[in-house]
Amino acid sequence: MYSNSETQSLQSAGKAILANPFSGITDIFQLTQLKEVLRFHEYRYYVLNDPLMSDTEYDQLYKQLETIEKTYPDWVTKDSPTQRVGSSLNQGFKTVAHLVPMLSLDNSYHADDLNDFDRKARELSATEQITYCIEPKFDGASISLIYENDLLIRAITRGDGVAGEDITNNIKQIRSIPLKAKFSEYGIQLIEIRGEVIMSKHSFHRYNEQLTAQGLAPLANPRNAASGSLRMKDPREVGNRNLDAFLYHVSYYQTINGQSVEELSTHAGSLQLLWDLGFKSPQKEKRISQGIQGVIDYCLEFEGVRDNLDYEIDGMVVKVNSLAQQELLGMTSHHPRWAIAFKFKARQATTFLRGVEFQVGRTGAVTPVAKLDPVYLAGVTVSSISMHNEEYIKEKDLKLGDQVLIERAGDVIPQIVKSLTELRTGAEISIQFPKACPVCKSELFKEDTEAVWRCINIECEAQVVERMIHFVSKDAMDIKSFGEANVRKFYELGLLKDIPGIYKLSFEAVSKLEGFGKKSMDNLQSAIEASKLQPLHRLIYGLGIRFVGETTAKTLANAVEQVYDFHSMDEAALLGLEDVGVKVAKSIHQFFQNEQNMQMLHELEELGLQLKNTKKESTGKDSLGGQTFLFTGTLTRLKRTEAEQMVEENGGKLVSGVSSKLNYLVVGEDAGSKLEKAKKINSIHILSEEEFLSLIEQNQ
Repeated sequence: MYSNSETQSLQSAGKAILANPFSGITDIFQLTQLKEVLRFHEYRYYVLNDPLMSDTEYDQLYKQLETIEKTYPDWVTKDSPTQRVGSSLNQGFKTVAHLVPMLSLDNSYHADDLNDFDRKARELSATEQITYCIEPKFDGASISLIYENDLLIRAITRGDGVAGEDITNNIKQIRSIPLKAKFSEYGIQLIEIRGEVIMSKHSFHRYNEQLTAQGLAPLANPRNAASGSLRMKDPREVGNRNLDAFLYHVSYYQTINGQSVEELSTHAGSLQLLWDLGFKSPQKEKRISQGIQGVIDYCLEFEGVRDNLDYEIDGMVVKVNSLAQQELLGMTSHHPRWAIAFKFKARQATTFLRGVEFQVGRTGAVTPVAKLDPVYLAGVTVSSISMHNEEYIKEKDLKLGDQVLIERAGDVIPQIVKSLTELRTGAEISIQFPKACPVCKSELFKEDTEAVWRCINIECEAQVVERMIHFVSKDAMDIKSFGEANVRKFYELGLLKDIPGIYKLSFEAVSKLEGFGKKSMDNLQSAIEASKLQPLHRLIYGLGIRFVGETTAKTLANAVEQVYDFHSMDEAALLGLEDVGVKVAKSIHQFFQNEQNMQMLHELEELGLQLKNTKKESTGKDSLGGQTFLFTGTLTRLKRTEAEQMVEENGGKLVSGVSSKLNYLVVGEDAGSKLEKAKKINSIHILSEEEFLSLIEQNQ
């Protein structure tokens, strides 16, 4: 529909308007341009499902058009984006009309917007105080379901709001949507309900793991995954994606004898009715508020916990609870006057990829880091994003000078969703991955089974510094008052060159540095001395052996009398240890066969560090008898570290992965792939957090 040159021109025009909003506009040409920009982005979003602009940026442009048309009502035209519900339809499915138009919601971003919405609603309804129902705004694909005589007869996409695409066969693959519901018990013969199809975070990550294992590109985000799934030609493939759906609105109903339904006199009542009939409605998440202040408080409260949910939301929906009041308030051509969406801080934005830095980690892994034009996103300014490895750059087809869509997902780590290749001018430059280490210039090496290039020069300056930072970190030797900044400073000044140097640090030289008074020096010296008594597993973890995490470090420490014992163990012996696989065994063996590493350990011992396994005296608690445990998901009564400590104090062992060697998997909220894997192994006992605590209590 749009050529490459038109695409680039309209994208540039939109960016220019965002950077310099029209003010005091008197030129009809500017208004025409703004309308065309909005039509273009509607087409990209609704038809191609491939947006070139974040939702927030689009909303800003739309609000600007609304403001202009309100100021100059004679300029409003029938084809203005404000005068219709949505955009055009895809041509792959049969088009079907909605029983009631599926309008958009007006958006708000601040408490002032909600107060203004409340003021207008009270004025129009001549009511001093309004009761509101608040629920999450699900970030998925909107649908409309029609049930007749209790049976699902049609499912339709939102489309242009008046008509959508018939996706009934695909919707039937979503198991949380009943094919039959007993509406007839309420006298309802025909009903249209609205909802949102989503892909949970858990399902999204699991499906992407499957795609990656097959050598296929992963999906960009759960919303696009859900929306794209609805238009797939093969319903069986839709079923494979494990989609879900929330139903949250009754738009139309017809009873057998024309009588009203008491449950449908309020919006909250309709959510309860849907829940009682077996639909997944936001019954648990909703809240009723007398007046707008409670609405504002709940919206802000929910924004703080959105990352704890297993599904993406981008705001809250506020609705007048009384359906009689809703009817009185009515609607505009674009949105109902009885509802508004409170949007959370933006999770997506567009910016430019200006450069790439190649950073070297403690294991020698070379990581490309994108340098971006700074952009404000979800409460922080983002200017750097990891691009992981060379394959990542190739898969996403990233080039210097590209406009890119970025997002800050639930794990708060920003990522590049995609490059906007349609906007390329030809001046973009391919990213060349280095052949030599960017720090020490040694030749890089990549194993056939890995995607990461590595510097294998153990003396590489970058690796030396990163190893020391890891060694002093909280989970390793926990040398308080040291930290990354001091490691880098001491190294640059020549006061520190390797791990043993931490224990030979010249405090006299450090005391002459700015910011190191007597108290700071005393704290630093005490922390270094105290770390010499750390148990063996912390030292092993602190050594930074590849693939050896905290749990594996404990396994290794419990298997030997002293750390030197690993020098005489071959890979077969290491494989016999709990939770040690082929890659881990090979890495451990290589580390302890390296003479430089062994020399470092001898030096640390001479400096007073504990290299022997000084196991705590038995407390008499061996109730778990060496049984193995693993935790997954979010625990609500205990911290993960507290639960793991309880296992060890009662004679149990911790492992880091699901295998036939695991005895108990303790499952918290939002459990992931470990639970699914454990279900396939009959010997594993799956416990809830409460059952775990009961097990501990029974064995005291």
